[in-house]
Amino acid sequence: MRRPFVVLFLVLILVTSSIPARASMDAAAVFSAKPPTVGAKGAALMDVNSGRLLFGKNEEERLPMASTTKIMTAILAIESGKLDELVTVSSKAVQVEPSSIWLEAGEQISLLHLVYGLMLRSGNDAACAIAEHLAGSVSAFAEKMNEKAKELGMANTNFKNPHGLPDPDHYTTALDLAKLSAYALRNRQFTAIVSTTRFSILNRQTNTPRVWYNKNRMLEIYPGADGVKTGWTRAAGHCLVASANRGGQRLVAVVLNSPDDWGETTALLDYGFANFKPIPIIYPGQYIGTVPVEGGHPTAVGAIAAEVFVWPVGRGEQLQMCFLVQLPGPIEAPLKKGEILGHLQISQQGTTLAHIPLVADQAVPQYLLPGIWRNFLQLLLRGRCQ
Repeated sequence: MRRPFVVLFLVLILVTSSIPARASMDAAAVFSAKPPTVGAKGAALMDVNSGRLLFGKNEEERLPMASTTKIMTAILAIESGKLDELVTVSSKAVQVEPSSIWLEAGEQISLLHLVYGLMLRSGNDAACAIAEHLAGSVSAFAEKMNEKAKELGMANTNFKNPHGLPDPDHYTTALDLAKLSAYALRNRQFTAIVSTTRFSILNRQTNTPRVWYNKNRMLEIYPGADGVKTGWTRAAGHCLVASANRGGQRLVAVVLNSPDDWGETTALLDYGFANFKPIPIIYPGQYIGTVPVEGGHPTAVGAIAAEVFVWPVGRGEQLQMCFLVQLPGPIEAPLKKGEILGHLQISQQGTTLAHIPLVADQAVPQYLLPGIWRNFLQLLLRGRCQ
């Protein structure tokens, strides 16, 4: 049996990232130690892997989001596991304007192809067809969108439709949209779709090709760009979610109601890549503690980290992180190598950043003799040694 957890507090002070004064970077990235001036009503810059917010302007202000709404529609479609299913397009879906991929009532098209049309060409008809197929109606699908938003901690977001056409109760924030985008970009299928510049399929009804070019110009003008979504309505203004990946560091920039969506997301991404470096704090296999074992040999095992923990550190920034090690008292054999023993909780200023599983570094077989005979044998051997 496992006994109550032994809890140990550790504090680590991490001093400055080692980014040089003028870091080696792509020619498009201009060094600037200061955040750029942003004219958008709301803006956010986030490190995708860690979820750390690197920059914000009115990032928690509720604003209309236009077609960036479709990020949620796409990830729900992908996570449904039904991308191979054929969707029969309804007459309601084809009537939604103005942005369209020119679907026809009654035609059949795969859910996967609808997601491509949704994200590359911002098809409102595709959004409605997806919603009706997965939930039966637009309103029912909006409920699913709000459930997912709550799950992701999008506290200031409410969806009323899958496309983003104006509705007073349809809103988000730059921070919430960054959270959603970071989550979606960790899905390989999502990233593959939104990073596609050109996609063609065959229209099943007319046997003619459909060719879609991505509206997201960042894929062409920004080195390393790999997503995500454009948006515009008169009420929302120009909105853009732009992501880029350089050397395994992926950032996502959000601007809502921006006077220069391409320029401002470029400036935010440049600032992030120039000033923040991902630093490994915990490595897989790193020794964290020891757990005693009863009824087996060896009589103790090492508790090692099962995952990596990487955190983006700003130029000249000093971090103070708290590490809470949770490991049990003596446990009974047998024990498998890799078996979870406890967790390492990493936090900063009262906010939990990660829970890292701690696992056994080796197996511990159980003694073959029953306990009473094992004790007798130990007493006998002790007597012979005296």
